[in-house]
Amino acid sequence: MGVVVPRRCLEWLLGLYFLSHIPITLFMDLQVLLPPELYPAQFRSLMSWYCKEFKDPLLQKPPVWFKSFVFCELLFQLPFFPFATYAFFKGGCRWIRTPAIIYSVHTMTTLIPILSSFLLEEFSKASGFKGLKPETPRERLTLRPFDIILFILAS
Repeated sequence: MGVVVPRRCLEWLLGLYFLSHIPITLFMDLQVLLPPELYPAQFRSLMSWYCKEFKDPLLQKPPVWFKSFVFCELLFQLPFFPFATYAFFKGGCRWIRTPAIIYSVHTMTTLIPILSSFLLEEFSKASGFKGLKPETPRERLTLRPFDIILFILAS
């Protein structure tokens, strides 16, 4: 009985995580790939607000390598999210283990260059970057706290 409660709590946490990533992927992340006309003005405004507030260079001017990660998110991760949500909310679904490990490895692999870019990239005028940029170490560290949490959860 002592193991069941923590395991169910973890399953519920993971279920909420995967459930939350369905709208995040559809309404925010995919704006990098899809034509703006597909999104209502509210979602485009939300993306603009996010980019201005957090000075996120990858979403302002997404490089090709980042777009390829978002394409993988569309192709592989988005279809996985409903299955993972179901499995973790239901609980005790052993069949989700291998797909969840594959998801975790893929997520951790893509997060390494994303986090490295935020922490190490030079966004000066000399680099040719024209958007808002993180200028202080604090701005860089607060830019993607969810990605750091995601990296920890994925491991």
